[in-house]
Formats: sequence, structure tokens, C-alpha cells
Amino acid sequence: MSLSKVNKDTLDKILALQIIVAWAGEGACEPKRLDWWRTDLIDENGGGDLFQRLFPKTYLWASLEAVRQVAIHQDRGRRMDMAKPDAVRTLFFWGFSIDEQLADRLIFHKQNGINPSETLPFPVDIYQAFSKPDFEEAISIPHRKMDFKLVPSGREIVDETLKALDECAKRLAFALLPFSDKYPMPFYRLEER
Repeated sequence: MSLSKVNKDTLDKILALQIIVAWAGEGACEPKRLDWWRTDLIDENGGGDLFQRLFPKTYLWASLEAVRQVAIHQDRGRRMDMAKPDAVRTLFFWGFSIDEQLADRLIFHKQNGINPSETLPFPVDIYQAFSKPDFEEAISIPHRKMDFKLVPSGREIVDETLKALDECAKRLAFALLPFSDKYPMPFYRLEER
């Protein structure tokens, strides 16, 4: 995976996947979604209301940024249990260079003030009620089986590592299936050089 500048469309696709997975992972909402983290940061009757009062112009982006940070934190905790936590790539950890580009792209969108649903290619509507079947369909890759092996820290994808970041992100999201009670942290190991 390249350390060079990533194009904006690819960054937007990765951000969209990160955000929908972070949203789906929330469990303090009514009704619960996947319950991987104890948050309710997006729903207008939960944290979304607080963000709207605190940040009237950017509340939609602020709530997405917050739930994404929760997922990044949970992902980091799982990775830190590994022998070489920086030698893997997950949906929420791409290495310093790419993670910085993703953060900068999110800031760019937040400052533009355009509705997130009009800006990012969300495969599900995060402002509607959660449907597990719809979410499964949104992260699935048709006519494809995902091969992974269960290891203590997560699901190690044993498919060939892809060079295209957006395709790699799709496979990482797809490897969340089947859903488990805890965040399963799909990951690729970086190839030894």
C-alpha cells in the first residue's frame, strides 16, 4: 500500500466505510445496533442532539467525527494486543501517512459545510433506522467469499493483499461478516520485506 498522496475519491470511499461501520457499531442507542461500543453519537435523540446544540453549523460532521474516533480507539486497543500492531492494516488503521490524509479530508468536508450524505458515498442511510440485513448487504461484495482465520486479536484476512486502497477497505468491511458480539477487527498483515 502506497505512502504517496491518495486521491480524494479513494479517501472519501474509505471515510464512508469507516463512518458506517462506526455508526453500526454503536450500542447505547435505541434500538441497539451491533453494540460494539457503548455510544450513541449520531442519532438526533441521542448524542446528535448534543452535537447540534454545541456545534450548530457543523454538528452532522462533528458527530460523525466523534463516532469514527471511538471506532479508531477501539481498533487501536485491539491492535495493541498484537506483537506488531503497526504491521497490520485495518479499516481504522492505514499507517500514519494515509490516516493523516483521511483526517485532513474529513476536516475539509467539515469546513465546507455540505451535508455528509451529499458528500460521502454512504452505501446505507445512517440517518434512518438501522437494519442489520441492509447493513450486511451494504458491506457485502457480491459473488465473493471472504477467507480469514480467527486469531486472538481479530480476523486475519488470508486473501491476497490488494494495492488499491478502496478495494482493500471494501474487503476489510466485508470481513466483519458474520457479525460477532464484539468488534472482530479484520486485518491484513503487511508483507515482510
